Amino acid sequence: MTPGPLAGRKILVTRAARQAGKLSDGLRTLGAIPVEVPVLEIRPPASFAPLDSALQQLSQYDWLILTSTNSVQALAQRAALLNVELKAMQQIKVAVVGSATRAEAEKCGLKVTLVPESYVAESLVAALALQISGAKVLLIRAAVARDVIPDALRKAGATVDVVDGYQNVLPESTPALLRRAVADGLDAATFTSSSSATHLAEAARQAGLAFPFAGVPAISIGPITSQTLRELGWPPAAEANPSDIPGLIDAVAEMLTR
Repeated sequence: MTPGPLAGRKILVTRAARQAGKLSDGLRTLGAIPVEVPVLEIRPPASFAPLDSALQQLSQYDWLILTSTNSVQALAQRAALLNVELKAMQQIKVAVVGSATRAEAEKCGLKVTLVPESYVAESLVAALALQISGAKVLLIRAAVARDVIPDALRKAGATVDVVDGYQNVLPESTPALLRRAVADGLDAATFTSSSSATHLAEAARQAGLAFPFAGVPAISIGPITSQTLRELGWPPAAEANPSDIPGLIDAVAEMLTR
């Protein structure tokens, strides 16, 4: 069997444990060794009250924005609990970020109106800007997420309600896993969100490791994640285009085979 272009290269995968498969599997097909150190664990928000209240008044919204599969799953679970029929909400336009989020939304019976060409927040805002003035928008996202989308939509004339569907927390086991991974050596580190970058920095602090990791190139899934990495002092060596998992895998391959 011919070894892949990344044969033997150790790539840090920071995604949540239950979401790492697609990235890790893609890297393995190229011969790489994915080193999974989950820096994110998906947990319920501090309170479901704001989300529940919004769901019980869904008909008042013109647009529903979902930025991740986790947002869709939170929406679907709470809607089922409250006996809110999502399939009946056809008057609401739905915008999502990414093909995976679209697939998850459609699986829940939502009719997706808009998916931006590039799977990043700025692209979503640009696609909505000309049709959002005067609209009432519900945005379901992670707690403590960046305000890129709501701030821009408000500037475009929309009324935006932001509710937390879930929160990302740092797993207790991460610092020890990270210490071992760094000691064994890494050829690159991948980042699929701003949260993955900030959580890795915190895990390194708890593990007593210097951050960023010397000699390890960072590879980002998109512009917002890249900006966060720069703020953390780790400018990315490469950025995925398109901003999705296949694009990230391609960016890793291109950067390490130059």
